[in-house]
Amino acid sequence: MRSRLIGALGAMTVAGSLAVQTVGGYEGLKLYAYRDVIGVWTACYGETKGIKPGMKFSKATCDNMLVSSLVEHEQGMRRCLNDPDGIPIEIYIAELSLTYNIGPGPGKSGREGFCGSSLPAKTNAKQWRAVCDTLPAFNKAGGRINKGLVNRRATERALCLRGL
Repeated sequence: MRSRLIGALGAMTVAGSLAVQTVGGYEGLKLYAYRDVIGVWTACYGETKGIKPGMKFSKATCDNMLVSSLVEHEQGMRRCLNDPDGIPIEIYIAELSLTYNIGPGPGKSGREGFCGSSLPAKTNAKQWRAVCDTLPAFNKAGGRINKGLVNRRATERALCLRGL
């Protein structure tokens, strides 16, 4: 499957660098396993897959995990988009940052994650302003509004609006 983050020769693209900067900046870097705000074991740049108490990582390992995880989340996001390569890059990266945070989905109920949200329909209809204006709604962790997510969504929305 195609990626806008990694070029044909395996090198990171400008879009990939923007994604790493955006997501890495908001996730922050912790070289050890910790419980996030809802109690999920997390490490590095928000990585949760396979993380267990007591784990420790080098920065290089975390950097590699971030790129790999971004590409994995990108592939999940692309599954529910009609023309992912036609999306303005700033909007694409804002949606990818959200997808990295909430998962590509859909989950068991069919509603969780990016693909289970209203965003793919808005994106597929090229309703770019509506896409940007929907991002702030994803501001809860464990059912409660989280100040960090409010700030992150504001940054993602600002990036998204630059793509209009």
